[in-house]
Amino acid sequence: MSNIASITIRRIASSVRPSIAASRSQARNFSGATVPADIEHFTSGWNFDDIEEFSKPGSWSIQTFNKISEKGLAKFPSDLYNIKPTGGETGNAHAILLRSHKLQESEVDVCVRAIARCGAGTNNVPVARMTELGIPVFNTPGANANAVKELILCGMLLGSRRIVDGVNHMKDLGSQGMAKERVEKDKAMFGGQELKGKTLAVIGLGHIGAATARDASTLGMKVTGYDPGLSIESALKLPTGIGLRDSIASAVSSADYISINIPYVKGEGGTHGIIGKDVISNFKSGAVLLNFARGELVDSDEMKKHLDDNNGRYISDFPDDALWDHKNSVILPHLGASTEEAEDSAAAMAAETIQEYLETGTIRNSVNFPSVSLPERAEGTIRISVVNKNQPGVLASITESFAKHNMNIQQQVNHSRGDIAYNVLDIESGTEVSIKDLQSSLTMMDGILSSRVVFGTPGAGYARNIDGQYWV
Repeated sequence: MSNIASITIRRIASSVRPSIAASRSQARNFSGATVPADIEHFTSGWNFDDIEEFSKPGSWSIQTFNKISEKGLAKFPSDLYNIKPTGGETGNAHAILLRSHKLQESEVDVCVRAIARCGAGTNNVPVARMTELGIPVFNTPGANANAVKELILCGMLLGSRRIVDGVNHMKDLGSQGMAKERVEKDKAMFGGQELKGKTLAVIGLGHIGAATARDASTLGMKVTGYDPGLSIESALKLPTGIGLRDSIASAVSSADYISINIPYVKGEGGTHGIIGKDVISNFKSGAVLLNFARGELVDSDEMKKHLDDNNGRYISDFPDDALWDHKNSVILPHLGASTEEAEDSAAAMAAETIQEYLETGTIRNSVNFPSVSLPERAEGTIRISVVNKNQPGVLASITESFAKHNMNIQQQVNHSRGDIAYNVLDIESGTEVSIKDLQSSLTMMDGILSSRVVFGTPGAGYARNIDGQYWV
């Protein structure tokens, strides 16, 4: 019997999609190919008495793109994980960790099990394509919430008084040698208002919105909010006096400050230009709009009219051709999550999410797969996960396959999201289990994208069905 740790990974065939075939990953194809004698894959079954042999430590390989926080990467145990740095040779990775790098499909090898972005958005990852390939994509919601919240509070102060104008004015006076002479005389040019007693409308009450609402309340502000998808978790974090409204227009109608904290979604029914004429027409004169979410959420032409006619303010860290140089706009660099603490927190959360998925099969914070919380694998069982298309009959075929191989399912979890379904099965058996035969027949069934033995040597036991070809 062969030790899994000695498995040699190599490619036998290339009749797959061009993007996959062009990848640098080495893999083995068992469909009609002659397999060299030194390549084994859970050969001839194994005995439960040999669990210790199959549990010898190996190493997971994590490919990083961008500079990832060292504190975050430290979450990966060094004896089980090999971190491949940005700029080095890519390929043969079990998971990918990135920040702003625009990921190409050609960079996702056939051996990649998961992708995690250290941040809330995933617009730089081809999520739809990864879903088709059966690869979960994770993000780190809430990891940068405090950093963004603090910038929003800063934005409210910038919108309350013409601080930026005042700074620039003093620089100009200083260059003329007149700063000390005019410092008191010119202060009336930059008057403003206090936050205390004013009303803040928070549109979107997730991690950032809830934190903003809570801190604004402690500053003595009145808070209203709108979020049609408000979760119980976020609701529990809201200040007790918040007034929830049934529409954006209703929430903003009495607000002196408006903070947008919603995701940008393209297409019909999306959020492109959601802060448009119907909403902006309900703004109070002088209302300050704080946009640290996404520039495309705001209809620039309509916002410009508000700034021209009502002495309003627009504070954002997204540039805009119509608003960037307006006298009532303050446009910052995209600073939302650009703090050392936020980068550490996001990287740590991404690392923990990847580690949990690779080692136990648990899914949390995925943008394309269902959330699945799993108990510990019972002693004397093997955990197998299956990713499949969410279509009728597949689940029955999966359980049938286990029965045909005389394997008893002790525990089964099945969750779906959109076009994808995720199954986790803990199986028990007699004295011998033919994992090789089971995984081969299971993976090649109609509708199956991949299967994984969540057990034994890190990196082993992963199989994919790519255009009818069996890849291990």
